[in-house]
Amino acid sequence: MASTPENPARSLRLACRAGTHTGPTPGLAHGYGQANLVVVPREHAFHFLLFCQRNPRPCPVLEVTDPGDPEPRLTAPGADLRTDLPRYRIWRDGRVAEEPTSLLSHWPADAVAFLLGCSFSFEAALLAAGLPVRHIEQGRNVPMYRTTVACQPAGPFAGPLVVSMRPMTAAQAIQAALICNRFPQSHGAPVHWGDPAALGIHDIHRPDEGDPVDIRPGEVPVFWACGVTPQAAATHAKLPWMATHAPGHMFVTDMREGG
Repeated sequence: MASTPENPARSLRLACRAGTHTGPTPGLAHGYGQANLVVVPREHAFHFLLFCQRNPRPCPVLEVTDPGDPEPRLTAPGADLRTDLPRYRIWRDGRVAEEPTSLLSHWPADAVAFLLGCSFSFEAALLAAGLPVRHIEQGRNVPMYRTTVACQPAGPFAGPLVVSMRPMTAAQAIQAALICNRFPQSHGAPVHWGDPAALGIHDIHRPDEGDPVDIRPGEVPVFWACGVTPQAAATHAKLPWMATHAPGHMFVTDMREGG
């Protein structure tokens, strides 16, 4: 009897759990959707859910776990959100306190985890259409920028929209927008392309998170809403404890891209 092929998303999660993969996840487990992670104590879960509802482009909700339960039963049954990401951030009073590779010793009994859609989930479709995804091409993490566009606040959560950037020609940007419209749970179409200053970005070569990538002659920066936006909101909220993924180090789900 032929063996069942291994699910590449599960294989990557197990590598994260074992500590053998601790790097960024762009371009990995092609065909499987990736997700941003936010974990808050139960008392703050309603306001964070409201923040997501008011800001659906950067914060499309894929799943919310029961308090204390680290298993994402809808998007990756059997997975463990405490161990199955390559790297995490622990926030204390609005600042990054540490970046561990496991949350096993950090997980509160009432922790509520949110999985939010990620733009890495549409990159296979862009590549299949012959469109450039420069950070994958150059083996880098995607560049991310804090903008001057304010999110709609909810309780203690507020702050600027964060965007990811992929350089393309204007014609390619239009094609990318048409493709990404099919991925509303992965931020959808770009929010802007062209002059970065329109978003309050003054140096495109110095991202706030991730790595700079080459912008070639004839190309313009193309910006998508980004699931790192809640990390900017964490700075404003100043919760005593909160956890997220480290930017670019995502949770890879069992959900197929685009479906």
